[in-house]
Amino acid sequence: MDKIITFKKLPDLISKLTDNRIVLVGGCFDILHLGHVRFLKAAKKYGTTIVALESDANLTKHKGHMRPIHKQSERAEVLASLETVDYVLLLPHFTEDQNYFELVQQIKPQLVAITKGDPLLEIKQKQADTVGAKVVIVPKISTPSTTQLAKLLKIE
Repeated sequence: MDKIITFKKLPDLISKLTDNRIVLVGGCFDILHLGHVRFLKAAKKYGTTIVALESDANLTKHKGHMRPIHKQSERAEVLASLETVDYVLLLPHFTEDQNYFELVQQIKPQLVAITKGDPLLEIKQKQADTVGAKVVIVPKISTPSTTQLAKLLKIE
């Protein structure tokens, strides 16, 4: 099976991972940087990683009209090239928190990996609780974020 999967093929993937310890990771990964690499490396230590990759529409909505810098398909290809990423899930345009709750219920991960200081910690904890998953907080390293890099490059 290819490392990049569409939302429609998610049930097929999950049925094949029944013996795996699934670690769910989510994000934009618009400009891959050291913080992303170290985060994904830390998450991989816990099991099989599924990166839920945000849609282009969600990036535009949450990050501004100049984003994404790279289309979802391009971001997925970069992520799929990493040893620490087992699967990249192309998310459709989710419009409400309930969509993410349903995603977690469909995947049923054992762990949800987030970075320290994640503003959505409370919501992600509730999502994890619905399937008995544990939230693992990965320490954040001191490196510019994608948004900060975009500003430096005058993309924002």
